[in-house]
Amino acid sequence: MSSISKPAAPTENIMGTMKINKLILQLSVPMMISMLVQALYNVVDSIFVARLSENALTAVSLAFSMQTVMVAVGAGTAVGVNALLSKSLGEKDQDMVNKTAVNGIFLALCSAAAFMLAALLLVRPYFAAQTSDPEIARLGEEYTFIVCFFSQGFFMTLMMEKLLASTGKTKYTMLTQLAGAVTNIILDPIFIFGYMGEMFSGVRGAAIATVIGQFVGAGLGVYLNFKVNHEIHLDFSHFRPHLPTIRRIYQVGAPSIAMQCVGSVMTFGLNKILMGFTATAVAVFGVYFKLQSFIFMPLFGMNSGIVPIIGYNYGARRADRVVSTIKWGVLYAEIIMGTGFLLFQFAPNTLLSLFAANETMLAIGVPALRTISWSFLLAGMCIIFGSSFQALGQGMNSLYTSLSRQIVVLLPVAFLLSRFGDVTLVWLAFPIAELASTAMSVLFMRRTYKNIILPLGNAEAPAHRPD
Repeated sequence: MSSISKPAAPTENIMGTMKINKLILQLSVPMMISMLVQALYNVVDSIFVARLSENALTAVSLAFSMQTVMVAVGAGTAVGVNALLSKSLGEKDQDMVNKTAVNGIFLALCSAAAFMLAALLLVRPYFAAQTSDPEIARLGEEYTFIVCFFSQGFFMTLMMEKLLASTGKTKYTMLTQLAGAVTNIILDPIFIFGYMGEMFSGVRGAAIATVIGQFVGAGLGVYLNFKVNHEIHLDFSHFRPHLPTIRRIYQVGAPSIAMQCVGSVMTFGLNKILMGFTATAVAVFGVYFKLQSFIFMPLFGMNSGIVPIIGYNYGARRADRVVSTIKWGVLYAEIIMGTGFLLFQFAPNTLLSLFAANETMLAIGVPALRTISWSFLLAGMCIIFGSSFQALGQGMNSLYTSLSRQIVVLLPVAFLLSRFGDVTLVWLAFPIAELASTAMSVLFMRRTYKNIILPLGNAEAPAHRPD
């Protein structure tokens, strides 16, 4: 690639000047819309697969924890790039901005190569460890192999989106995600139901539609970064991996990767526990994850807008704006999660019916959605605190909190509750784990405020109200 971008002009970025409330909405709303579309195509994928058979839905559900690892590597690396790039913009260090961007793209391609290898070596033993049903294993292997082996579009899409978000150009990030999501939604029924031939049908077709959508999003993301992202100068003519920059990226990114991989371990472990009851319970758990994405994905979209604001103002030593961003973020997060709580409490039957749920699935799924959703009331604040830690270079706090919630508390509690022989009790592990996570998050935030934010110099004056 050759550079056609222009170096940044020496003017103040909007992340250092615009009112925080307006700035969060300006950066986050496009991301939230695009993430909602992402959630929609994930759900549509499973809705169509559910029409094939319950085994097909269970297979795709079992694939989720391996996909989570892929998301963890891609999103964690991108978060590290986002935080370092935003901080460097705040410090007016253009050289570091450019090094961070080109090394981030290099790391995205390396990640894709690693998952091509994983597709060849790990997919079959992964499913053998989860199920003894040959049909479920075969369907899961087909789906997961394609998604992992052709993951180049996925990793590049994430990186291109974060480069745009880091400079405040989230409306273009929305375009890349919309392009990929709409492509997937259109292609899903065409491939899944055999209109492109039997070889490309079923769960294999669902995976192919997903991969094509990711490549479309990646292509548009590359184009937009070279065309409109003038604050970043992408020049690969003399590129060499820069280890100090890569190290700084993973100082924030590695805890984020580990944190999300913890989620994969949790999903794998809980699937094993649920399979001890029935495969339908595993399908319900998979459906829950698809449905909750409608609640969490917009929140993650808001995070994508908040992280560069905090990172930029941390680099610019504007503690008042850091504090204000966190406050507004928590407020909006609780509104989003409160809405999700009400939806899961009062319309679980409607939500499950989207996946052709039979009476057995409804009997397990309705109490599952109602019980798990109690954790939503605390999760919003924890998620905002976690992304704030990452933006402030305190990513290990997020990792410790995630470990506490999903490994130290959730899995052991779920296992103990499963010993009573009632699958309904297993879902109580989610709100119990969220209570532990909230306690840790608050303690870490108090320490971060005292040791990181206050020393920046001006947190006290405006801290009583958001600007």
